[in-house]
Amino acid sequence: MNIFFPIDKAVFYFFNRTLANPLLDVVMPFITTEKHWTLPIAVIWLGLVFFGGRKGRITALLVAVILLFTDQIVNFVIKPLVGRERPCFTLEHVRLLIPQPHSLSFPSSHAANISAMATLFKVRYRKYAGLFIAIALLICVSRMSVGVHYPSDVAAGALAGFSFAMGILWLTRRLEERHRPMQSRPD
Repeated sequence: MNIFFPIDKAVFYFFNRTLANPLLDVVMPFITTEKHWTLPIAVIWLGLVFFGGRKGRITALLVAVILLFTDQIVNFVIKPLVGRERPCFTLEHVRLLIPQPHSLSFPSSHAANISAMATLFKVRYRKYAGLFIAIALLICVSRMSVGVHYPSDVAAGALAGFSFAMGILWLTRRLEERHRPMQSRPD
């Protein structure tokens, strides 16, 4: 990571300082705060369970599995192995717009979780792929804007989330194929 650090630092400052303005100083902390997403996520999840039919119920189950897997692997395996401190602890003149988190930085679990969800919903509900990707990108950018993640943290988190979701989706397809009733063959 050291050879890329000057680029990482420059891009971080671009989002954290250069693009800073009074509107983003309000919008980005709101976007990055998990509790602001709790109600919409709960409503969508419940909608999938109760009104989404079989596809919705499977998607709701996959949401729980993918989020649990992604969050645990990122926070309790990868972050401790890498041990990277957040930019708000290591850089000067960081504009910290949210309370200072005391967890490690690499990779971003926000980016991993939202990218995993965007991947899941993009695959399961292609019609809304643009919306899912836009929300994921906005949350990823917000992590740099508020001063708590380097761009490489966000990129690695997004890649991890995408990879974990694709792996679980692949496994789900294999299981569905295996348990699909055999088609009757003509004699």
